Amino acid sequence: MRFLACVLLGFALANSGWAPALHTGVRAAEPECGSGASRVRTTLYFGLSRPAGTVHDTEWRAFLRDQVTPRFPEGLTVWEADGQWRRSDGAIDTERAKVLLLVHDGKPKARAALTEIVGLYKRQFQQESVLWESARICAAF
Repeated sequence: MRFLACVLLGFALANSGWAPALHTGVRAAEPECGSGASRVRTTLYFGLSRPAGTVHDTEWRAFLRDQVTPRFPEGLTVWEADGQWRRSDGAIDTERAKVLLLVHDGKPKARAALTEIVGLYKRQFQQESVLWESARICAAF
C-alpha cells in the first residue's frame, strides 16, 4: 500500500511541472499550491544500532518527547524501517531505523532545530550519521 502511494505521488509530482532544485545554493521556486501552502517536507532517518547494542523503544520515545516535539509541536509522523548504508570503513551494514517526517515552514528557526535534533541524536546514541532530506511541497491541513 505504501509503495502504491509513493508511485502515485511520484506520478503526481512528475506531471505537476514542479521539481525541487538540488542543493546548489539556488533556492527552488515556490510551487503553485492553489488552496494549500508552500511548505518543506523533511525526512530524517535515525539508525537504531549503536556500539553498546540498540536504541530501545523507551529511549526513542523519550528522545521524541523531549527533543523533537518541543521543536516541532505542530505534528510529525514516525515509522519503522529497515535500512542499508555504507559505513565510513567502506563496509555495507544494515540496521533497523526510525523514520521521522516533518512538514514545516523551512525558515531558519526550523532548519536550526533540525540541525540540533540531528546533533543531539548522534551524540546521545553514538551515531556516525543521520540521513536528512528536504523538499518543497504543497500542503493543506
